[in-house]
Amino acid sequence: MLAMSGLDIPPARIYADKQSGKDFDRPAYKALLRKLKPGDLLCVKSIDRLGRNYVEIQEQWRILTKERGVDVAVIDMPLLDTRNGKDLMGAFLADIVLQILSFVAQNERENIRKRQAEGVAAARARGVRFGRPVKKPPENFGELVRRWERGSLPIEAVLAQTGLTEATFYRRLRELRLTKEKR
Repeated sequence: MLAMSGLDIPPARIYADKQSGKDFDRPAYKALLRKLKPGDLLCVKSIDRLGRNYVEIQEQWRILTKERGVDVAVIDMPLLDTRNGKDLMGAFLADIVLQILSFVAQNERENIRKRQAEGVAAARARGVRFGRPVKKPPENFGELVRRWERGSLPIEAVLAQTGLTEATFYRRLRELRLTKEKR
């Protein structure tokens, strides 16, 4: 958004998604599409900010420029400015640059995902656990379960004494019963 602030664009007209550009199913992008009309100018910092999927970037570019009649200017790549070079040579050069940058954007996304998967695998190999920490039942869990099963202790009291949620209680109950079956 900082790149847009230097372009005299009112803040209300700056759209930024918080999620990945893996596809175009993003709330701010959809809101932007609803506002765009023929003759508008869409400024994008870089092509990978528009998207990170080669085929979808090409398709969205076509929809924006051909179907909707919107001009697109990529700030980091002046060759990708549909206001310039409306002739055949300008369109040809813009298409080549768009294809190359779309490829690079998708390739970078795939590399990021690969590096992330390698990092997760290395962390797991070191014994790192992901997700929420396991909430263990208290020492007297078996006794509380027996009292609950007999009906002398309501589930609310068991949950209050164990500090477990109902879902976790039933999960720990299944585990307790499985360990008893194995004996």
